[in-house]
Amino acid sequence: MQLSPPPLFKQGTPALIKLAVCLLLSLILMVADYQFKTMGTARSIASYLLTPLETIMLAPRDMLIASYDYLTTKGSLEQENEALTRRVAELTLLANQSELFMSENAQLRKLIGIQEQARFKILISQILYSPNNPLSQRVVIDRGASSNINPGQAVADHQGIVGQVVRVMENKSEVALLDDRDMIIPIQIARNGLRGALHGNGRGRPLELRHMAAVSDIQVGDVLMTSGIDGIYPPGFAVATVDKIDRNVDKNFAHIYCSPVGGVNRFRHVMILFYDAGFGPRPDPSKSIKPAENKSNRLYRGKP
Repeated sequence: MQLSPPPLFKQGTPALIKLAVCLLLSLILMVADYQFKTMGTARSIASYLLTPLETIMLAPRDMLIASYDYLTTKGSLEQENEALTRRVAELTLLANQSELFMSENAQLRKLIGIQEQARFKILISQILYSPNNPLSQRVVIDRGASSNINPGQAVADHQGIVGQVVRVMENKSEVALLDDRDMIIPIQIARNGLRGALHGNGRGRPLELRHMAAVSDIQVGDVLMTSGIDGIYPPGFAVATVDKIDRNVDKNFAHIYCSPVGGVNRFRHVMILFYDAGFGPRPDPSKSIKPAENKSNRLYRGKP
């Protein structure tokens, strides 16, 4: 069966004339609609009827656009959130470092002030590290034999005594802290001048003021100062405060527990004290002086 073309396109009138007629009619309708709004009603009806269909047809496109915008926005927000998180961490680190530097600068100013007012030489040093030794409580500082440091020198900070130099190398030294088991420092109570000896008990344990009578005039909160009688620690430096006193009436001595005032666990700088008590060289205990023989104590055995 052979299909025939639509009547408009059947052979007869030339196609060019037909096209010209269509264009002319379109132009007439456009001018009439523009001038007299003749097609407004038809256009409104067509728009009302075709809008739902247009919405249905464009729904897949709108869903793709919405999904793309959501994923793009989510990715941008995640990147922005990560950037903000990193920035907050950086600002927090800078704030902590700034606070640390301010604390160190404040401590250094206090140390320099003590250095300028002291009657003896003071050398400021920085704590390098703490040796990993559970049996001792020590730190290593950045001054040694090249700075004329000697074993036995007292070490302090702006709050008080922190320890004593026990080993010297060329450019660094080892300092035993107050709570080291081998540390003993002569003290006196600032309130009444009562003297005693403060002992270290090891890492994590309080200092102990030993061999004090149970009836001694000691109170919680008393400040212990260096007495200076050993010639190593200059007198008048704060050492510790009394935290707890156990007085047992059945025993002669009280158990007195103290905490150091020095902030070696909080600060990085200390002072090495070049203190000379003027006692002169210490006698060698290995060379004992023999007492002179008293002839009157010899027994008489007849003729000499």
